[in-house]
Amino acid sequence: MLTSLRNVRGDAMSRKFQCKAVPSTWLEKNGRRLDCGPYLSGVIEARELLLKHTTEPLSNVTTGIYHAGRESRIWVDSFDYGVPFMGSTDILVSDHSHLPLISKKQIASNPRFTIGKGWTLITRSGTVGRMAYARPDMDGIACSEDVMRVVPDEMSIKPGYLYAYLSSRFGVPIVISGTYGAIIQHIEPQHIVDLPVPRLGAVEDQVHDLVQRAAGLRTEANLMLGNAKKDLELEIGGGPVSWKCWHPQTLAVETKTVRSCISRLDAFHHIGYVGEALKKAKVDLIEFKSIGRAHLPPFLKRIWVEEGGYEFLGGRELMTVDLRSGRYISPRIPTIDKFIVKEGQVLFPCVGQRYGIYGRPVLANRHLIGKAVSQAVMRLIPKDVEDAGYVSIYLATSFGHRLSMRFSAGTSIPALSEEGAAQTLIYWPEKERRRELGRIANQAWEKRAQATELEDEARALVERAIEEESR
Repeated sequence: MLTSLRNVRGDAMSRKFQCKAVPSTWLEKNGRRLDCGPYLSGVIEARELLLKHTTEPLSNVTTGIYHAGRESRIWVDSFDYGVPFMGSTDILVSDHSHLPLISKKQIASNPRFTIGKGWTLITRSGTVGRMAYARPDMDGIACSEDVMRVVPDEMSIKPGYLYAYLSSRFGVPIVISGTYGAIIQHIEPQHIVDLPVPRLGAVEDQVHDLVQRAAGLRTEANLMLGNAKKDLELEIGGGPVSWKCWHPQTLAVETKTVRSCISRLDAFHHIGYVGEALKKAKVDLIEFKSIGRAHLPPFLKRIWVEEGGYEFLGGRELMTVDLRSGRYISPRIPTIDKFIVKEGQVLFPCVGQRYGIYGRPVLANRHLIGKAVSQAVMRLIPKDVEDAGYVSIYLATSFGHRLSMRFSAGTSIPALSEEGAAQTLIYWPEKERRRELGRIANQAWEKRAQATELEDEARALVERAIEEESR
């Protein structure tokens, strides 16, 4: 009998006592190791089941397993000179339109930065083993050395099946079993080259089809939202807009009268990234409080539970493709209803660095409604729930993103209050136009929800096939 006190969520308040009985044969096969990690992670169970299948080493079904290698990065501010660059957390997000740009010259000198569609991406530093399937809209963009690329040999294996297996409850434990490092964990390509990949016959084609359909739906959703955002930007700007301040921290110098600055003296509120949006808008803008209200939940003392609670998402998790965290808080918290997402809400992180995820909108959809979301996330609630889709697209435009920051305050960790959010300036076209864009937003978020379900189905199919054939 092995027991362990494990930190299962990465914070001091989430330690979990685990107890598990293991057969003595497991100890013999693992060099009589008595540390609990290998036995509690699920890796041994996974390997035992896979012994009953025909398997191949991962190296036999791939043309490469590598990462880009560590080197300093050269950043640029124009697509003429750069390509979007993903960090390790960015592989999990649904929207890559806000990525920084790395120099094309640097990519040319080190092609390993570039990823291709159909690859499996695995985080290899910090939180090891998070995975993503490279969608068509991710093809050709660059990625950090903290992400391992698993390039399938499509003559030997279907890319979608390989991803579904590696991200399943059989693949993940084996992948992370090779991690090393006491403080910051890592994994290297050589640690997974011998990972056993089961060959499941016709199941592989079915799983691949599900994963490909999911990738297609996510790409379609991003294209729909991207085109709607561009059209609305043209409408607000009276045509194509050339921005001088590409970044919230772009240096800007202007003169203002004391009268125009009487309410606030911080430069960010008046000029630069925010001020440029005010200058370039060619349409009338109104304050959000005239068409809806802002809601920011109070500070929450989180009481974690293992079951029977509400799934709780932080700002980062709100940006992910599957809108999941795996953490649950108690339904008995007195103010819990203020944290529950409801239909007709548009959410965006409103605490943190302005060059990060601050201001990126998420429309309440069927995968998010009913879950609890952090007090660091603002809710904008239009009077008519049918306007929520339009509001989400407006906030995604360059005008909306910049103006959502206008009333934030603080230099180290900027934050936005309910009052500031209510004063956010918004373009409010005719009802028919709002409904048109709202329908696009709703359809796109529905495609994202369907994609998550298809990936879940693909992994479940792999797991059932492994379990049933092992009996």
